[in-house]
Amino acid sequence: MANYLNFDIYDLELSGIRSNEELKRLLIATVNQSILVVEDIDCTIKLQNRMLETGAAGMNPMSTGYQQQGGVTLSGFLNFIDRLWSSSGDKRIIIFTTNHIEKLDPALLHPERKDLHVPMSYCTPCGFKLLASNYLRTDSHELFVRIESSIATARVTLAKVAEQLMKSDEPEVALRDMVSFLVNRKRKENEEVIQEKVCLSQSVEENGGTEEESGKRELIEE
Repeated sequence: MANYLNFDIYDLELSGIRSNEELKRLLIATVNQSILVVEDIDCTIKLQNRMLETGAAGMNPMSTGYQQQGGVTLSGFLNFIDRLWSSSGDKRIIIFTTNHIEKLDPALLHPERKDLHVPMSYCTPCGFKLLASNYLRTDSHELFVRIESSIATARVTLAKVAEQLMKSDEPEVALRDMVSFLVNRKRKENEEVIQEKVCLSQSVEENGGTEEESGKRELIEE
């Protein structure tokens, strides 16, 4: 996006910011025609815990044992983001990423605050072709069929595929590395499935079940 629009890009790490004032200074310093990215927003700041934040003002730290902690608050974060957006219009793009949207405070997801919600699924064969074209400047290769077949069954994100493709400017080298990566990825997934079945079987036996009952349970889950 930044390359296409010729925008500057800022990677905002909320966990490293000590206060709302520091956040304010950082946001004011950003320029127009830029993209502000906050990755894994559900992990870097407790945006879902607004009840504690608003209730803390009426608490007596000595009597309740509550201690005001530093860092960015939800209300401070939302206020500054809203001001930044309203003052810059279409000259700034703000992007949040999360793996657990259900953990975020509803205020952050309000329709008037976000323009677009883009679910990012695992990489597809079509997605791989687009990335290969962008990073390797190639639209066809003898390894494409093998890679596309592996991607169709492996659970790998677009970011991981892009990371692999960027390791070499030579298409042959990058694509062979991609094949190895996908083979290892699939092997790891199979090992995890086997481990889950072993744990399930052990759990059934410990609870007095039989291996036959365990097998039936696996079939039901599948």
